[in-house]
Amino acid sequence: MDRASDTGPARHHDTGAWLARFAGRMLVVCPACGGRALVVPRPGLPAPKYFSELQFQPRRLACGECGAVADWEPEVRGAGLVGVVLGGSEDPFFRRPLWLQTRCAGEILWAYNEEHVAELSAYVGARLRERGGVRPTMSMFARLPSWMKKSQHRSAVLAGLETLRVLATRSAPADRSDAAHERGDRARMRGGMYFRGGPYE
Repeated sequence: MDRASDTGPARHHDTGAWLARFAGRMLVVCPACGGRALVVPRPGLPAPKYFSELQFQPRRLACGECGAVADWEPEVRGAGLVGVVLGGSEDPFFRRPLWLQTRCAGEILWAYNEEHVAELSAYVGARLRERGGVRPTMSMFARLPSWMKKSQHRSAVLAGLETLRVLATRSAPADRSDAAHERGDRARMRGGMYFRGGPYE
C-alpha cells in the first residue's frame, strides 16, 4: 500500500456526475443478521429517465445471507412525493449503515457500491483534476470533504478505497467493518418533491 498514490490515472476530468448516479444500488448492513444486504429499486419499475428519480423510487432491501426483505415507499404529500437526501454513512431509505465504509485518516470513508468506489479511486489517484464547464456545486467531486482531496491523504484514501473494494466481495456478518454501525451522521430527513404522474404512480 505504500505505492497507492501512484496507482491512479495522471488526469481526471470531472463530468459533473451527481451522487444520485450511484444511488441505484446500495450495499448495506442487514437489519436482521448483520451481513451484507442490497437496496435496489423495487422490481418491476421502469428504468428512470434521470438519476435524480432514484431518490423517489420505491425500494427493496434484500439480504442474501438470511433472506430478510423489507420495502420502502416515498412519503406522499399532496400531489407530490417526498424524496430522500443522499449523503452520509447510512442509506437514506432504510437508515441502515452502509456496508462499504472504513476508518481512514481519522475520518470515515464510505461508498454506495463498487462503481462508486471506482469513481472515487480515479479522482483521488489523479495528479491533475479538471472540472471543465461543470457547475461545481452540482458535482459529486466538488462536494467531497476536504480531507479526501488533500495530497497528503492520497495514499491513505486510496488504501481505504481498496479496503472498500475488498469488502464489496464479502457478505458474511463476520466480514462487517468495525466502522459500519449507526453514527447519527445521516443527511436531513426530507428531500425534494417529485410531482406525481411520473413513471411509478
